[in-house]
Amino acid sequence: MTHDNLDRNSGATVVISHRVHHNRKPEYESWLNEIIPLSEASPGFLDRHIVRPVPGITDTYSIMIRFRTAEQLKSWMTSPKRQQLIDKARPFISGNDDFNITSGLDFWFTPRNVRAKIPVRWKQYLLTWSAIYPLVLFIPIILSPLFNLLGIQHNRLLNTLAVTAVAVFLMVYMIMPRYTRLVHKWLFK
Repeated sequence: MTHDNLDRNSGATVVISHRVHHNRKPEYESWLNEIIPLSEASPGFLDRHIVRPVPGITDTYSIMIRFRTAEQLKSWMTSPKRQQLIDKARPFISGNDDFNITSGLDFWFTPRNVRAKIPVRWKQYLLTWSAIYPLVLFIPIILSPLFNLLGIQHNRLLNTLAVTAVAVFLMVYMIMPRYTRLVHKWLFK
């Protein structure tokens, strides 16, 4: 367990890594359905993401949970209810309940303690570029008539803000999760 220096009023994220025994994944998934609602009900909860293992590549689940303050996050992580549920999960996981608490956005780009195989950078580059290029071409074509309809005059800063907001939203929530599944054999080869 690692704790970075956290401002008690800044947002905080925990990245939890569990290596799940291959034949115990259904039980672990059921366990997740039990613990996730409890974390979401905790004071200060903001959001969570679960990165499931890639079949044939890794058995590691990575759970990222964000709280409004480091104090609220630590309260959840040290709660008796969470500890009780971690004890319940011990038969499904090998190793410890590994987690790392950070603040800011650094966990998205350099997750520590995650045992998942990471694709080589040139493949990450090609994949990301091939997804962003069509978005950058077509989003302005779609947004321009909308701006005209709303009576918003052309403004380079506003247009760029809107295009990047839509592109990042589509990349994170729609395109990359599906795209990486589609090309995962090539990506992790």
